[in-house]
Amino acid sequence: MSVSTLLLLIFASLFLLALASYASFLMFKLRSQTIKTKLIEEQHKQQQIVRDLKAVDSIVLITKAISEKQCEISEGCWRLSVLMESLPKYSEELKTKFPAIFKLYSKISHMPILEARKQLSKKDRLALDLERMGIEQELEPAVYSDVADLLPFVKSLQKELNQQKK
Repeated sequence: MSVSTLLLLIFASLFLLALASYASFLMFKLRSQTIKTKLIEEQHKQQQIVRDLKAVDSIVLITKAISEKQCEISEGCWRLSVLMESLPKYSEELKTKFPAIFKLYSKISHMPILEARKQLSKKDRLALDLERMGIEQELEPAVYSDVADLLPFVKSLQKELNQQKK
């Protein structure tokens, strides 16, 4: 074997060793990034579960307040609708199963609240109150029916989320 062939073999071996080392480095880096990505995804999932549980806890509280008539149904439906829409995984199912809550909310959501309401004249506030009371009276039986069905549904949802929580 000639010297040039031997040098060529040594150079080729070193080149292959360098390529193998670089490939191993890239595989290690990819594995590390995959683990880090899975960890971040799991953290996001757990954070979403905590947010969902907080919303579900509030839904349970408001649902009980409405059913015990400690809260006006219009205010309760407003709050429930917002909370139920904040549950992205379940919002469509909730809208389908509890339409009266969302219907009442959609009919009163245009009404001003807080400072905007205070700035209205007494006549305008009275007109809005009469409109709201009429809507409440019209939808009251359906809302109370939805509220009665909502409590066991969110209790099971609460249980499911607690099982997913680590």
